[in-house]
Formats: sequence, C-alpha cells, structure tokens
Amino acid sequence: MTDQADFIRIVKSEVLSEGFSVLKTNTFDYRRRNGQWQQLTRETYDAGDSTTVLLYNRSQRTVVLTRQFRFPAFVNGVADGMLLETPAGKLDKASPEKRIKEEIREETGYDIQNVTPLFEAYSTPGSVTEKLSFFTAEYESSNRKEDGGGLEGEGEDIEVLEMPFDEALGLVRQGQIKDMKTITLLYHAALHVLDKPVA
Repeated sequence: MTDQADFIRIVKSEVLSEGFSVLKTNTFDYRRRNGQWQQLTRETYDAGDSTTVLLYNRSQRTVVLTRQFRFPAFVNGVADGMLLETPAGKLDKASPEKRIKEEIREETGYDIQNVTPLFEAYSTPGSVTEKLSFFTAEYESSNRKEDGGGLEGEGEDIEVLEMPFDEALGLVRQGQIKDMKTITLLYHAALHVLDKPVA
C-alpha cells in the first residue's frame, strides 16, 4: 500500500508504542467502490514478517511440534498459556528459507537442509501487518543433532514433541491445537503431503 495509489490517500500515521513491535494509528482517505471518499482510522501492529514449517516423517507418518508458553494466549483464555505449534520465527533481515532452517535447529535441535516453500499468508490482516511464509520439510531421527528448546536469552523454553500425524489432527478436532499456522500446515499436509485416509 502506498499513498500514490488512486484509491487511497494517507493523511497521517502516528506511533503509539515502539518496543518489540510498532503500534501505529493511521488516518487515511479511502475511495469506496461507488467512487465516494471516506476517511478512516485504523491501528496497525507491526512485529515484522515470520516463517513457519511442518516437520514430517513420511514413512513413520509422524510430525514434530513444539509446546511453549504464549502470554497473549494466557490472557485470552488458555489456562496455562501453553500452545502446541509448528516451529516458527521472525525473519529479521534473513530470507524465509534461511531463517526457518535456523529456527528448526534452535527450537527442535534438528539439522534440516532442504525445506519446501508452500505459500505466504497474512495472519490477522485487519490489524496486524505480519506476513507468514509456510514451509514443509522431511526429517529423520538422524537429523536430531541437539536438544533444541529455543534461546534462553529470548525467553524461550520450548518442549519438543514428536507425535503421530493422525494424533496431531485429532488434537485440532478436539480443540487442543489452537495455533492458526499449525492448523493450516496440518490440514495442508492432510490434503497434499500425508494424504492417506485419516481415521
């Protein structure tokens, strides 16, 4: 989006908070489909773009997930704040492919050299600028070089879980997996990667 587009004119952007992320309030004129102009105000939350991956073993029909404490989930209804997720991380200045390989190693201890790009998607486009790059990658037990667990200096305390793929899908249906990126990758795998019948 730029202020040069013929359907939008940025009036002003004000920074409300700048720390781990940048929260802004933005005022802009938007030309509606009927040609009328309307002035709107929207807040944007910018924490940068991210990347995520589903690690799977085709022959064993297993996946590797992580479990970690998420404060926003804790204050919004998850009693212990713990979420089951696919490995993920912020891009910073790295490419999505380079960054996800680093995140796999940091979070799970697996050394994975080949990842398959799938698609990009916006996580919460009504207010959050984050764009997620999704990957899959095959793993073997021999790829596990370290314990994983994340970076203590960044407050990470990650548990690594290997489980049957069908069990992971069952946890989605039971409401035990609540993370959007993880649900997306598991259902993508059910349709396109590990697409054997699921009980």
